[in-house]
Amino acid sequence: MSAAGERLGRPEPWPAPGKLNLFLHVVGRRPDGYHRLQTAFQFIDLHDELRFWRRPTGVVERLSELPGVPPEDDLCVRAARVLAGDRPAVPGVAIEVHKRLPMQAGVGGGSSDAATVLVALNELWGMRRPVDELATLGLALGADVPVFVHGRSAWGEGVGEQLTALELPEPVFLLVRPDATVSTAEIFKAPELTRDSSAITIRDFLLTGGRNDCEAVVRRRFPAVAEALDWLAQFAPARLTGTGSCVFAAMPDEVRAREALERLPRRWTGYVVRGLNCSPLVARLQLEQRGSGSGR
Repeated sequence: MSAAGERLGRPEPWPAPGKLNLFLHVVGRRPDGYHRLQTAFQFIDLHDELRFWRRPTGVVERLSELPGVPPEDDLCVRAARVLAGDRPAVPGVAIEVHKRLPMQAGVGGGSSDAATVLVALNELWGMRRPVDELATLGLALGADVPVFVHGRSAWGEGVGEQLTALELPEPVFLLVRPDATVSTAEIFKAPELTRDSSAITIRDFLLTGGRNDCEAVVRRRFPAVAEALDWLAQFAPARLTGTGSCVFAAMPDEVRAREALERLPRRWTGYVVRGLNCSPLVARLQLEQRGSGSGR
């Protein structure tokens, strides 16, 4: 038995993949202040890893330190508590997160971790809540959580939670994290942010690719991100994901992606990743269900 205690479920870790916003248009603002968006989400094969350990009933704790995030504010802890609700018989859990995804970088790491907690504990606790219900619970934690719960590349509208499944090419991307940390709240509060882009259709996106309305704001406020975008653009069309700070470009193949990565300035971090239409979380859930004989 591990020093962490008795494991919940199979020994294989549960993945929490990153995502890219292939485009992001801000098409308006709701009365409650939230922005109305259009975007396309695609997963990448870079992911965090989560493991779950038994604890006494009512105990929810994290085993991994997350700099600057108190345990009570941790999205994983909050997701477990939201899922448990007021049910008195739900077992306790300790959550271990091995971070690989960069934080505050536009790749959805915190939201993906929370979604993996919802999906995994729904199975491990035998709750059998339908995926749409899990997505609704996730929306209260963050606008990006539902797409990770559903586990399919998607066209997103509303605040990003109105999802239509998409089948997209699965290219090799070069993902670059410059030496900058970008606050989503800061970007969406920026007075210079364009908030009246014309709505487009999925067909429009597939033909033109769209753009990221947040990119101009991030460029102006974060010179390191602007520099990374310009550097990456020498290899392929470069774009910001979400509100940043990561930038990405679809490369012709893995060989050329790795050649470009070798030229990356040392002060930045780079990743060669593959786009995925199906989240690896889906396969991990199926593995757990086969092992427990609880397939649905």
